Amino acid sequence: MELLDILECSPPLTREPLDAEQAAGVARVFKALGDPVRLRILSIVASRAGGEVCVCDITDAFDLSQPTISHHLKVLKEVGLLTSERRASWVYYRLVPETLAELSALLTLPAGGPTGEAAGLPAGAAAVPR
Repeated sequence: MELLDILECSPPLTREPLDAEQAAGVARVFKALGDPVRLRILSIVASRAGGEVCVCDITDAFDLSQPTISHHLKVLKEVGLLTSERRASWVYYRLVPETLAELSALLTLPAGGPTGEAAGLPAGAAAVPR
């Protein structure tokens, strides 16, 4: 099953528990985002006017080798967060907004937040705001 398919069929965490396949797919995305370099790359692409960035601009933003940057870009592409397009000798990267939207929907709390059992509390208990 494709990662975006897993995300699309995953209900918000507060509505229904993920099954093993859904959890594994979502965990791959969060693992990719758990690396500071990959998070910065995603931020660079997301914040760029026009929504795309040349690989040369990404590489220039780091004190890392080109193969290391390429590895991080590959991981972000494999989990469906980035897509790329080759133009002559350069590759341009764009976000995949659907993947980010699905992650956001997965983590969205209902209005007022979860309470009781939906918040992982015993029956009859209420969630305490922090």
